[in-house]
Amino acid sequence: MGRGGALAESVVKKVLLSYAYVAIWIFLSFTVIVYNKYILDRKMYNWPFPITLTMIHMAFCSSIAYLLVNVFKLVEPVSMSRELYLKSVVPIGLLYSLSLWFSNSAYIFLSVSFIQMLKALMPVAVYSIGVLFKKDAFKSDTMLNMVSISIGVAIAAYGEAKFDSWGVLLQLLAVAFEATRLVLIQILLNAKGISLNPITSLYYVAPCCFVFLCVPWLIVEYPLLRDTSSFHFDFVVFGTNALCAFALNLAVFLLVGKTSALTMNVAGVVKDWLLIAFSWSVIKDTVTPINLFGYGLAFLGVAYYNHAKLQGLKAAEAQKKAQQADEEAGRLLEERESDGSAMKSETQS
Repeated sequence: MGRGGALAESVVKKVLLSYAYVAIWIFLSFTVIVYNKYILDRKMYNWPFPITLTMIHMAFCSSIAYLLVNVFKLVEPVSMSRELYLKSVVPIGLLYSLSLWFSNSAYIFLSVSFIQMLKALMPVAVYSIGVLFKKDAFKSDTMLNMVSISIGVAIAAYGEAKFDSWGVLLQLLAVAFEATRLVLIQILLNAKGISLNPITSLYYVAPCCFVFLCVPWLIVEYPLLRDTSSFHFDFVVFGTNALCAFALNLAVFLLVGKTSALTMNVAGVVKDWLLIAFSWSVIKDTVTPINLFGYGLAFLGVAYYNHAKLQGLKAAEAQKKAQQADEEAGRLLEERESDGSAMKSETQS
Protein backbone atom coordinates (compact mmCIF):
# COMPACT_ATOMS: atom_id res chain seq x y z
CA MET A 1 0.00 0.00 0.00
CA GLY A 2 2.85 2.30 0.95
CA ARG A 3 4.72 1.40 -2.22
CA GLY A 4 1.62 2.07 -4.35
CA GLY A 5 1.11 5.41 -2.64
CA ALA A 6 4.73 6.39 -3.26
CA LEU A 7 4.39 5.38 -6.92
CA ALA A 8 1.21 7.44 -7.31
CA GLU A 9 2.92 10.40 -5.64
CA SER A 10 5.86 10.06 -8.05
CA VAL A 11 3.52 10.01 -11.06
CA VAL A 12 1.62 13.09 -9.80
CA LYS A 13 4.92 14.91 -9.23
CA LYS A 14 6.10 14.07 -12.75
CA VAL A 15 2.81 15.26 -14.27
CA LEU A 16 2.91 18.51 -12.27
CA LEU A 17 6.50 19.14 -13.37
CA SER A 18 5.54 18.56 -17.00
CA TYR A 19 2.71 21.09 -16.68
CA ALA A 20 5.15 23.53 -15.04
CA TYR A 21 7.60 23.19 -17.96
CA VAL A 22 4.74 23.74 -20.42
CA ALA A 23 3.51 26.80 -18.49
CA ILE A 24 7.01 28.34 -18.36
CA TRP A 25 7.53 27.81 -22.09
CA ILE A 26 4.10 29.25 -22.98
CA PHE A 27 4.69 32.28 -20.75
CA LEU A 28 8.15 33.05 -22.19
CA SER A 29 7.12 32.41 -25.79
CA PHE A 30 4.06 34.60 -25.25
CA THR A 31 6.24 37.32 -23.67
CA VAL A 32 8.85 37.34 -26.46
CA ILE A 33 6.21 37.59 -29.20
CA VAL A 34 4.28 40.40 -27.50
CA TYR A 35 7.51 42.20 -26.53
CA ASN A 36 8.84 42.07 -30.10
CA LYS A 37 5.50 43.35 -31.38
CA TYR A 38 5.62 46.19 -28.85
CA ILE A 39 9.12 47.28 -29.92
CA LEU A 40 8.61 46.97 -33.68
CA ASP A 41 5.05 48.27 -34.07
CA ARG A 42 4.89 51.89 -35.25
CA LYS A 43 1.86 52.56 -33.01
CA MET A 44 3.62 51.35 -29.84
CA TYR A 45 7.36 51.73 -29.12
CA ASN A 46 7.86 52.65 -32.79
CA TRP A 47 11.29 51.17 -33.44
CA PRO A 48 10.83 49.38 -36.80
CA PHE A 49 14.30 47.88 -37.18
CA PRO A 50 13.81 44.08 -37.16
CA ILE A 51 17.32 43.23 -38.38
CA THR A 52 18.91 45.26 -35.59
CA LEU A 53 16.60 43.73 -33.00
CA THR A 54 17.47 40.22 -34.23
CA MET A 55 21.19 41.06 -34.13
CA ILE A 56 20.84 42.26 -30.53
CA HIS A 57 19.24 38.91 -29.65
CA MET A 58 22.00 36.96 -31.43
CA ALA A 59 24.82 38.95 -29.84
CA PHE A 60 23.31 38.55 -26.36
CA CYS A 61 22.59 34.82 -26.80
CA SER A 62 26.07 34.19 -28.27
CA SER A 63 27.72 35.88 -25.29
CA ILE A 64 25.69 34.00 -22.66
CA ALA A 65 26.13 30.67 -24.48
CA TYR A 66 29.90 31.26 -24.67
CA LEU A 67 30.04 31.91 -20.93
CA LEU A 68 27.97 28.80 -20.12
CA VAL A 69 30.07 26.55 -22.37
CA ASN A 70 33.64 27.90 -22.06
CA VAL A 71 33.77 29.81 -18.76
CA PHE A 72 31.32 28.20 -16.34
CA LYS A 73 31.51 24.77 -18.04
CA LEU A 74 27.81 24.15 -17.36
CA VAL A 75 27.21 22.73 -20.84
CA GLU A 76 29.53 20.39 -22.73
CA PRO A 77 30.51 21.58 -26.24
CA VAL A 78 29.93 19.27 -29.18
CA SER A 79 32.98 17.87 -30.95
CA MET A 80 32.80 19.44 -34.40
CA SER A 81 35.37 19.78 -37.16
CA ARG A 82 35.80 22.93 -39.21
CA GLU A 83 34.55 21.11 -42.33
CA LEU A 84 31.40 19.92 -40.54
CA TYR A 85 30.77 23.43 -39.22
CA LEU A 86 31.05 24.97 -42.69
CA LYS A 87 28.92 22.31 -44.40
CA SER A 88 26.27 21.86 -41.72
CA VAL A 89 26.07 24.70 -39.21
CA VAL A 90 26.66 27.59 -41.65
CA PRO A 91 23.68 26.71 -43.95
CA ILE A 92 21.48 26.22 -40.86
CA GLY A 93 22.67 29.57 -39.50
CA LEU A 94 21.84 31.28 -42.80
CA LEU A 95 18.31 29.88 -42.81
CA TYR A 96 17.82 30.76 -39.13
CA SER A 97 18.90 34.36 -39.69
CA LEU A 98 16.49 34.73 -42.63
CA SER A 99 13.66 33.12 -40.64
CA LEU A 100 14.14 35.46 -37.67
CA TRP A 101 14.60 38.53 -39.86
CA PHE A 102 11.41 37.98 -41.87
CA SER A 103 9.40 36.80 -38.86
CA ASN A 104 10.27 39.91 -36.84
CA SER A 105 9.67 42.12 -39.88
CA ALA A 106 6.12 40.79 -40.20
CA TYR A 107 5.21 42.29 -36.79
CA ILE A 108 5.50 45.76 -38.33
CA PHE A 109 2.73 45.03 -40.84
CA LEU A 110 0.49 42.33 -39.32
CA SER A 111 -1.41 41.78 -36.08
CA VAL A 112 -0.20 39.24 -33.53
CA SER A 113 -3.36 37.18 -33.99
CA PHE A 114 -3.03 36.94 -37.77
CA ILE A 115 0.67 36.03 -37.55
CA GLN A 116 -0.19 33.12 -35.24
CA MET A 117 -2.81 31.97 -37.76
CA LEU A 118 -0.23 32.05 -40.56
CA LYS A 119 2.21 30.07 -38.39
CA ALA A 120 -0.29 27.19 -38.48
CA LEU A 121 1.24 26.49 -41.91
CA MET A 122 4.47 25.29 -40.28
CA PRO A 123 3.52 21.55 -40.34
CA VAL A 124 2.56 21.94 -44.01
CA ALA A 125 5.93 23.51 -44.83
CA VAL A 126 7.96 21.00 -42.78
CA TYR A 127 6.18 17.99 -44.31
CA SER A 128 6.33 19.32 -47.88
CA ILE A 129 10.04 20.15 -47.64
CA GLY A 130 10.69 16.83 -45.91
CA VAL A 131 9.08 15.03 -48.86
CA LEU A 132 11.06 17.20 -51.30
CA PHE A 133 14.35 16.28 -49.58
CA LYS A 134 13.16 12.62 -49.29
CA LYS A 135 13.27 12.81 -45.50
CA ASP A 136 9.55 12.00 -45.22
CA ALA A 137 7.56 9.55 -47.31
CA PHE A 138 4.65 10.92 -49.34
CA LYS A 139 1.31 9.77 -47.93
CA SER A 140 -1.95 10.81 -49.52
CA ASP A 141 -3.84 11.02 -46.20
CA THR A 142 -1.12 13.22 -44.67
CA MET A 143 -1.09 15.46 -47.73
CA LEU A 144 -4.89 15.73 -47.53
CA ASN A 145 -4.47 16.86 -43.93
CA MET A 146 -1.92 19.46 -45.07
CA VAL A 147 -4.39 20.73 -47.68
CA SER A 148 -7.09 21.14 -45.01
CA ILE A 149 -4.69 23.21 -42.85
CA SER A 150 -3.82 25.37 -45.87
CA ILE A 151 -7.50 25.94 -46.70
CA GLY A 152 -8.17 26.96 -43.09
CA VAL A 153 -5.32 29.49 -43.14
CA ALA A 154 -6.50 30.80 -46.52
CA ILE A 155 -10.00 31.38 -45.08
CA ALA A 156 -8.46 33.14 -42.06
CA ALA A 157 -6.44 35.36 -44.42
CA TYR A 158 -9.56 36.13 -46.45
CA GLY A 159 -11.31 37.31 -43.27
CA GLU A 160 -8.38 39.41 -42.03
CA ALA A 161 -9.54 42.99 -41.45
CA LYS A 162 -6.07 44.54 -41.85
CA PHE A 163 -4.62 42.32 -44.56
CA ASP A 164 -1.19 43.45 -45.75
CA SER A 165 0.24 41.48 -48.70
CA TRP A 166 3.85 42.48 -47.91
CA GLY A 167 3.50 41.39 -44.29
CA VAL A 168 1.93 38.07 -45.37
CA LEU A 169 4.78 37.48 -47.82
CA LEU A 170 7.36 38.14 -45.08
CA GLN A 171 5.66 35.72 -42.68
CA LEU A 172 5.29 33.01 -45.33
CA LEU A 173 8.98 33.36 -46.20
CA ALA A 174 9.80 33.08 -42.48
CA VAL A 175 7.77 29.86 -42.25
CA ALA A 176 9.45 28.45 -45.38
CA PHE A 177 12.99 29.23 -44.15
CA GLU A 178 12.26 27.90 -40.65
CA ALA A 179 10.78 24.67 -42.04
CA THR A 180 13.81 24.20 -44.31
CA ARG A 181 16.10 24.78 -41.32
CA LEU A 182 14.29 22.11 -39.27
CA VAL A 183 14.56 19.58 -42.09
CA LEU A 184 18.25 20.38 -42.68
CA ILE A 185 18.98 19.90 -38.97
CA GLN A 186 17.74 16.31 -39.38
CA ILE A 187 19.74 15.78 -42.58
CA LEU A 188 23.00 17.60 -41.79
CA LEU A 189 23.31 17.05 -38.02
CA ASN A 190 20.97 14.42 -36.54
CA ALA A 191 21.70 11.91 -39.31
CA LYS A 192 25.42 12.21 -38.42
CA GLY A 193 24.76 11.55 -34.75
CA ILE A 194 25.18 15.20 -33.71
CA SER A 195 22.50 16.56 -31.39
CA LEU A 196 22.50 20.22 -30.36
CA ASN A 197 20.50 21.37 -27.36
CA PRO A 198 19.32 25.02 -27.35
CA ILE A 199 22.51 26.21 -25.55
CA THR A 200 25.01 24.48 -27.83
CA SER A 201 22.80 25.42 -30.78
CA LEU A 202 23.10 29.09 -29.81
CA TYR A 203 26.83 28.62 -29.15
CA TYR A 204 27.43 27.47 -32.73
CA VAL A 205 24.57 29.02 -34.70
CA ALA A 206 23.98 32.46 -33.11
CA PRO A 207 27.40 33.95 -34.06
CA CYS A 208 26.87 32.65 -37.60
CA CYS A 209 23.43 34.34 -37.70
CA PHE A 210 24.92 37.60 -36.46
CA VAL A 211 27.50 37.62 -39.26
CA PHE A 212 24.90 36.88 -41.95
CA LEU A 213 22.59 39.62 -40.64
CA CYS A 214 25.39 42.20 -40.81
CA VAL A 215 25.11 42.27 -44.62
CA PRO A 216 21.44 43.36 -44.93
CA TRP A 217 21.82 45.52 -41.80
CA LEU A 218 24.61 47.59 -43.38
CA ILE A 219 22.52 48.09 -46.53
CA VAL A 220 18.99 48.48 -45.14
CA GLU A 221 18.99 49.68 -41.53
CA TYR A 222 22.39 51.17 -40.67
CA PRO A 223 21.89 54.28 -42.88
CA LEU A 224 18.48 54.91 -41.26
CA LEU A 225 19.83 54.45 -37.73
CA ARG A 226 22.79 56.69 -38.50
CA ASP A 227 20.47 59.46 -39.66
CA THR A 228 18.12 59.11 -36.68
CA SER A 229 19.92 61.45 -34.32
CA SER A 230 17.05 61.43 -31.81
CA PHE A 231 17.43 57.70 -31.10
CA HIS A 232 19.06 56.64 -27.80
CA PHE A 233 19.65 52.96 -27.07
CA ASP A 234 17.37 51.90 -24.21
CA PHE A 235 19.34 49.27 -22.28
CA VAL A 236 16.35 48.38 -20.09
CA VAL A 237 13.98 47.68 -22.99
CA PHE A 238 16.43 45.92 -25.29
CA GLY A 239 18.29 44.19 -22.44
CA THR A 240 15.14 42.66 -20.96
CA ASN A 241 13.90 41.79 -24.46
CA ALA A 242 17.14 39.92 -25.25
CA LEU A 243 17.06 38.25 -21.82
CA CYS A 244 13.52 36.99 -22.51
CA ALA A 245 14.65 35.62 -25.87
CA PHE A 246 17.51 33.72 -24.21
CA ALA A 247 15.27 32.48 -21.39
CA LEU A 248 12.91 31.11 -24.05
CA ASN A 249 15.74 28.94 -25.40
CA LEU A 250 16.35 27.61 -21.90
CA ALA A 251 12.62 26.87 -21.59
CA VAL A 252 12.75 24.94 -24.87
CA PHE A 253 15.68 22.94 -23.45
CA LEU A 254 13.66 22.11 -20.32
CA LEU A 255 10.42 21.34 -22.14
CA VAL A 256 11.87 19.10 -24.87
CA GLY A 257 14.42 17.50 -22.56
CA LYS A 258 11.93 16.66 -19.80
CA THR A 259 8.90 15.89 -21.99
CA SER A 260 9.11 15.75 -25.80
CA ALA A 261 9.09 17.88 -28.95
CA LEU A 262 5.51 16.71 -29.56
CA THR A 263 4.47 18.16 -26.19
CA MET A 264 5.89 21.50 -27.31
CA ASN A 265 3.87 21.30 -30.54
CA VAL A 266 0.66 20.69 -28.59
CA ALA A 267 1.52 23.46 -26.12
CA GLY A 268 2.16 25.73 -29.10
CA VAL A 269 -1.48 25.40 -30.15
CA VAL A 270 -2.61 26.51 -26.67
CA LYS A 271 -0.17 29.44 -26.84
CA ASP A 272 -1.56 30.48 -30.23
CA TRP A 273 -5.13 30.65 -28.90
CA LEU A 274 -3.94 32.66 -25.89
CA LEU A 275 -2.12 35.09 -28.17
CA ILE A 276 -5.16 35.49 -30.39
CA ALA A 277 -7.32 36.22 -27.32
CA PHE A 278 -4.70 38.67 -25.99
CA SER A 279 -4.35 40.38 -29.36
CA TRP A 280 -8.13 40.86 -29.54
CA SER A 281 -8.80 41.89 -25.93
CA VAL A 282 -5.68 43.88 -24.94
CA ILE A 283 -3.96 45.12 -28.11
CA LYS A 284 -7.42 45.65 -29.65
CA ASP A 285 -6.59 43.94 -32.94
CA THR A 286 -9.64 43.13 -35.03
CA VAL A 287 -10.47 39.42 -35.08
CA THR A 288 -13.36 38.60 -37.41
CA PRO A 289 -15.66 35.53 -37.31
CA ILE A 290 -14.15 34.42 -40.65
CA ASN A 291 -10.69 34.67 -39.04
CA LEU A 292 -11.76 32.38 -36.23
CA PHE A 293 -13.57 29.94 -38.52
CA GLY A 294 -10.56 29.62 -40.80
CA TYR A 295 -8.09 29.24 -37.96
CA GLY A 296 -10.45 26.77 -36.25
CA LEU A 297 -10.33 24.62 -39.39
CA ALA A 298 -6.53 24.90 -39.51
CA PHE A 299 -6.39 24.12 -35.79
CA LEU A 300 -8.32 20.87 -36.31
CA GLY A 301 -5.89 19.91 -39.07
CA VAL A 302 -2.86 20.65 -36.86
CA ALA A 303 -4.45 18.74 -33.95
CA TYR A 304 -5.02 15.71 -36.19
CA TYR A 305 -1.43 15.97 -37.47
CA ASN A 306 -0.08 15.97 -33.89
CA HIS A 307 -2.36 13.04 -33.02
CA ALA A 308 -1.09 11.06 -36.03
CA LYS A 309 2.51 11.81 -35.05
CA LEU A 310 1.82 10.62 -31.50
CA GLN A 311 0.31 7.38 -32.77
CA GLY A 312 3.28 6.90 -35.08
CA LEU A 313 5.73 7.41 -32.20
CA LYS A 314 3.80 4.92 -30.04
CA ALA A 315 3.79 2.36 -32.86
CA ALA A 316 7.53 2.82 -33.43
CA GLU A 317 8.21 2.46 -29.70
CA ALA A 318 6.08 -0.72 -29.51
CA GLN A 319 7.91 -2.14 -32.54
CA LYS A 320 11.26 -1.31 -30.95
CA LYS A 321 10.29 -3.05 -27.69
CA ALA A 322 9.02 -6.10 -29.60
CA GLN A 323 12.28 -6.25 -31.55
CA GLN A 324 14.30 -6.02 -28.34
CA ALA A 325 12.19 -8.80 -26.79
CA ASP A 326 12.77 -11.00 -29.87
CA GLU A 327 16.50 -10.35 -29.72
CA GLU A 328 16.57 -11.18 -26.00
CA ALA A 329 14.59 -14.39 -26.59
CA GLY A 330 16.97 -15.35 -29.42
CA ARG A 331 19.99 -14.71 -27.21
CA LEU A 332 18.57 -16.85 -24.39
CA LEU A 333 17.78 -19.65 -26.87
CA GLU A 334 21.33 -19.57 -28.20
CA GLU A 335 22.70 -19.73 -24.64
CA ARG A 336 20.50 -22.73 -23.83
CA GLU A 337 21.54 -24.52 -27.01
CA SER A 338 25.22 -23.85 -26.32
CA ASP A 339 24.82 -25.03 -22.71
CA GLY A 340 23.01 -28.18 -23.94
CA SER A 341 25.76 -28.89 -26.47
CA ALA A 342 28.44 -28.46 -23.78
CA MET A 343 26.63 -30.87 -21.40
CA LYS A 344 26.19 -33.43 -24.20
CA SER A 345 29.88 -33.35 -25.08
CA GLU A 346 30.83 -33.77 -21.39
CA THR A 347 28.51 -36.83 -21.11
CA GLN A 348 29.98 -38.43 -24.21
CA SER A 349 33.52 -37.91 -22.94
